[in-house]
Amino acid sequence: MTKLLLSTMALGKRLQVENSYVTIGLTNPKSPSNVGAVMRAAGCYCVDQVLYTGQRYANAAKYNGSKHNTDTKNAHEKIPLKAADDFKDIKALRAELPENTKIICVDLVEGATPLPHFQHPEQAIYIFGPEDGTISQSVINNADGVVYVPTVGCMNLAASVNVLLYDRLAKSLVSNNQVESDNVLIKKSRDTNNKVKVNLKHE
Repeated sequence: MTKLLLSTMALGKRLQVENSYVTIGLTNPKSPSNVGAVMRAAGCYCVDQVLYTGQRYANAAKYNGSKHNTDTKNAHEKIPLKAADDFKDIKALRAELPENTKIICVDLVEGATPLPHFQHPEQAIYIFGPEDGTISQSVINNADGVVYVPTVGCMNLAASVNVLLYDRLAKSLVSNNQVESDNVLIKKSRDTNNKVKVNLKHE
């Protein structure tokens, strides 16, 4: 793990709500490229761990190796990516999480709350369905909340995770009344060739 990513993660944690602990739960994902992109998002938004169920991802990753690696920032070196039992086993799931964690399902489910109107809990596991399916009814029934992203058509798995985590971050910044540009974070996060600055000309 590079010192750069560690320091950037520490800066990013300052943007989160107090006592924040975020877990991403992937239901039987099949695509190593999607899981890699989820891990990159997890690094960008300072997720604490990523859990996945099923065997499809592990089998595909073993077969493909690094061929479809999209975790180009190597977030997996800092953020645990762990196999978990089926999310239907709520007792086993909660054993992997802090005591006060809320279970939030993210899917296009009838009766779900539109993401813009959802208030994120401090500690949460966000469970996403597989690329070619949906979250089971039993998992939905045991959730503390169910949200959906109000798009026309569905996004892919990694895109959905990015949008969810951005929404959480944006609402945290508003809650903390953080409106100033964070140049320290920008410098740590941007490409080394990026030296551009804002220089607006006012009339």
